[in-house]
This record gives sequence, structure tokens and C-alpha cells, in this order.
Amino acid sequence: MPTRSFHRTDRVNAELRREVGTLVHAAVRDHALPQASVVDVAVSRELDVATVWVTALQPERSAEVVRALKSLAKEFRHQLAHTMRMRRVPELRFKYDESVDTGERIEALLRKEGTKDA
Repeated sequence: MPTRSFHRTDRVNAELRREVGTLVHAAVRDHALPQASVVDVAVSRELDVATVWVTALQPERSAEVVRALKSLAKEFRHQLAHTMRMRRVPELRFKYDESVDTGERIEALLRKEGTKDA
């Protein structure tokens, strides 16, 4: 039976994705932000910085979402310090994940091409 190695960063990524996702969902509701969700979290090897990839339901308002989340990052980190069992919670850096938008554009183009050929 093959053994699979689990690194600490993988476990931290998964837990941060869950916890930050909950915080982002609450922030969207409380601050009347456009609907956003956490796609992925990548923590550095030293566990001092976590890049949080988010996407927005309204891509045209993505800059507003990222700006608001960046301003709430310190508050999120403080809340995470109380909920996570870590000695030091990583600094949160929010970035917009354009892969979903790109995929939707490609799908729309393919659909458009498919109706042309028919």
C-alpha cells in the first residue's frame, strides 16, 4: 500500500481555506460587498505569509472586492489567531483569481463557434 506524505503546509492551506472562506462570506454579508469566495490558499514554507486567491460573482467588481478584503486582512488575521491552533497566524495577502473568468470567456467563445458551424 503506497504511503502518501502530508506536509504541514498542506494541512495549514486546507484549514486556512476553510476558516478564511467563512470570514470572507461573513464580510461580504456584513459590509455589503459583491459576492466573493475563496478559491485557494497558498502558505509559504515558513508559514509566515498566506496568499489567498479569491473570485467574485461579478468580475467587473473584482478590484473592489480585493481592495475591501485587503483592508480587512488584519482583522481576519486577529480572528484567525483565536480560532486556529497555530503559534503564529500567517499574514494574509489577497489576490484575484482570474482563471474562472478566463474559463468562462473560453467557454462562451467555444459555444459561439459551435453555433456558427451548425
